[in-house]
Amino acid sequence: MSIKSFEDLEVWQLSKELVTKIYRITKDLPQDEIFGITSQIKRAALSIPANIAEGFGRFHYLDKAKFYLNARGSLLELKSHLLIAFDLKFIDKTVTQQLIQDIDQLGIKLNNFITTTREKAVKQ
Repeated sequence: MSIKSFEDLEVWQLSKELVTKIYRITKDLPQDEIFGITSQIKRAALSIPANIAEGFGRFHYLDKAKFYLNARGSLLELKSHLLIAFDLKFIDKTVTQQLIQDIDQLGIKLNNFITTTREKAVKQ
């Protein structure tokens, strides 16, 4: 399959699915956290596909890799927020475990994507 748009990237598709899951679960977080951890969770989640899309739009591979690294940072930030939300008993164990599994799988794919992009930079 030919990659013509960021929408064709598996890492973008998976990160978009993750955002959808995050928005579903954050609806049930305490209302007094709407400007606290709920907002931080949503922002971190949204930043992942946004950085992948922005990186795709860059011309040079090192520029692309920088945005993909930002996406990875946001992914880990999201993981941290979710673990804290679990500790605060805002999210149950089963949901947390599934989200962490999704994050870890996306992280592996994103790391491979970053490595491939950096290798292309060397050839550019």
